[in-house]
Amino acid sequence: MSGTEMTFHSKRLSNFDLLRIHKAQAQGFDLPVTAYLNHVAIVGKSAAGVVFGHVRKGPLGRFDDGHYMRTSDIVCALREGRFWVLNTLNSRYVIATFQRDIGRQTLRDFLTVSSQAIHEPPHSIQ
Repeated sequence: MSGTEMTFHSKRLSNFDLLRIHKAQAQGFDLPVTAYLNHVAIVGKSAAGVVFGHVRKGPLGRFDDGHYMRTSDIVCALREGRFWVLNTLNSRYVIATFQRDIGRQTLRDFLTVSSQAIHEPPHSIQ
């Protein structure tokens, strides 16, 4: 994924972004959601985008709505209903919208690479 250039034009969420977030919230998910991400692109093993509704907003504006954020490494990406959910070690992010032109392709690339990853066997079998 090296060489992927990300361009964010604005931190302001459009009416379309807000509608997609509303639809995701109305759908519900199997497990609790940490936050909703907009304008998402996968870079390396993490996702970058504009956050909305993060459950761990900080007192100094960390994770406030409209802020850019990058997730920790993605453990898996699964489709739940109409939305993609990215699981990291300690969080679950719903992709509300992808970055125009490259977002969906970066997810496809991530899924292709992660499906071909070599999984190390356990060090010992009990």
